[in-house]
Amino acid sequence: MTRFANFCAGPASMPTAVLERARDEMLNWQGLGASVMEISHRGSHYTQLAEQTEANLRQLMNISDDYAVLFLQGGAALQFSAVVLNLLNNGTADYLLTGAWSQKAYQEAKRYETLGLGKINLVATGGEAGFVDVPDRSQWQLDDAASYFHYCPNETIHGVQMFQVPQVDAPIVADMSSCILSEPIDVNKFAMIYAGAQKNIGPAGLTLVIIRKDLLDRASAYCPAVMNYQNQLDNGSMMNTPATYAWYLAGLVFEWLLEQGGVEAIAKINHAKAKTLYDAIDGSDFYSNKVNPAYRSIMNVPFQLADDALDKVFLAESEQAGLLNLKGHRVVGGMRASIYNAITLEQVQALTAFMAEFERKYG
Repeated sequence: MTRFANFCAGPASMPTAVLERARDEMLNWQGLGASVMEISHRGSHYTQLAEQTEANLRQLMNISDDYAVLFLQGGAALQFSAVVLNLLNNGTADYLLTGAWSQKAYQEAKRYETLGLGKINLVATGGEAGFVDVPDRSQWQLDDAASYFHYCPNETIHGVQMFQVPQVDAPIVADMSSCILSEPIDVNKFAMIYAGAQKNIGPAGLTLVIIRKDLLDRASAYCPAVMNYQNQLDNGSMMNTPATYAWYLAGLVFEWLLEQGGVEAIAKINHAKAKTLYDAIDGSDFYSNKVNPAYRSIMNVPFQLADDALDKVFLAESEQAGLLNLKGHRVVGGMRASIYNAITLEQVQALTAFMAEFERKYG
């Protein structure tokens, strides 16, 4: 069986070794004569799996006991509401907009402002410039008493990434759906991190929440029980039946990452992949990337061809070459290569070789 290079933004490529192990364990997990997706999440075998998965994530990200780690459902989009209901506490929340996903989080949060649960403050937006840059710090309008500051370090659609944690006084909440585990971060600089699984963690259906325990007493009375972080912590992320198979696969990915040498080792590969692709784009008059080089994502690389009329040809021929899902988001157009952890350097090199040959034929 041939595995192609899948550059999809999400659900994204997963490590082949993880998929092969899941295949081998599909019908008979740990000698139980049943699949892991068929056993009770309350049983000792699954409880041990859940505990080991959390322990491995804590090791990978150096997460201290000051933080709760939750394995939830609903995707990162549900957290757009959950963050407000758990942390706003009738105060003010600061939102920095650097792309489509931080904008969606802001728009969702504003709904709760109309219900009188607090104020949502727009710090700054890069939307007027097409989200190809991060607004200069001099433009930021911060609230001195904000309950939290929300931002998205990596924007998958526009390919903008903030590599430095913003220096603000408010507790920082970060949507790391598309950059978690891609390079080392200092978790202690954040009040909360949340991430949908379908980029660097595993399949869609699971959402990670890493939150400081001292923030768990702020939930609004309107917060649904299953969205209340304290309730989920008290119930081991199992107030209702969790996404057991996605949780299991996330555990396999964490084990795979540890075998690769951890986040530090995978970061070196990720930066090499990004450099290879950006060098190919910058070294050509046929391809272009509009993002300020200081904020170019190492996970999601949008690029345009010199002639839009060639887009369909590029996509058709790249697919024939085993290079899948390179179509850019409809908001941006052009192409986009998402090069998450499971994408290898060799696959990126295959893409740049194809790009060079395509330019030779049509440039």
